Amino acid sequence: MRSHRIAGWALVGALFLSGLLTPMPSAAAAGEWMWPVVGPVVRGYDPPAFTYGAGHRGIDIAVPVGTVVRAVADGTVTFAGPVGGNLFVTLLHPQGLSSTYSWVAASLVHVGDQVTAGQPIALSGSGHPGDTVDSLHLGARLDGAYVDPMLFLVPLDVGSFIRLAPI
Repeated sequence: MRSHRIAGWALVGALFLSGLLTPMPSAAAAGEWMWPVVGPVVRGYDPPAFTYGAGHRGIDIAVPVGTVVRAVADGTVTFAGPVGGNLFVTLLHPQGLSSTYSWVAASLVHVGDQVTAGQPIALSGSGHPGDTVDSLHLGARLDGAYVDPMLFLVPLDVGSFIRLAPI
């Protein structure tokens, strides 16, 4: 019986390390983030099969280019600049959480800035290179592991504008 328990925990550990099992948000953080922009979710979270595998490590929210992007929660700016020629902003929040806002047109903050929930931090860009719908990509990490940002966002009322289908 003991060997079954050890094997079970070994399997859980292997799934976690492979990226198939992601950490769950703490109860205090779940559902507390505000939405950074208002628009439909046009692409959802799709975790990779392994650490460096293909996937979609966040959600895409359709908004026009130049839309004000707001901090989802209080935090500290840990990155604000280009990656491969595209602008990104990353905030570190309490409880091991971070949020990343990708493919933005302009950053309104600098590394080290303290921001509050709802504070403007960027202007949205056109989204992933090659996308046909302008959007903001919102990513989340918990203790360094990618997780679904929807776990942290304040739930919206049933019948709201959020949907997981192309527009």
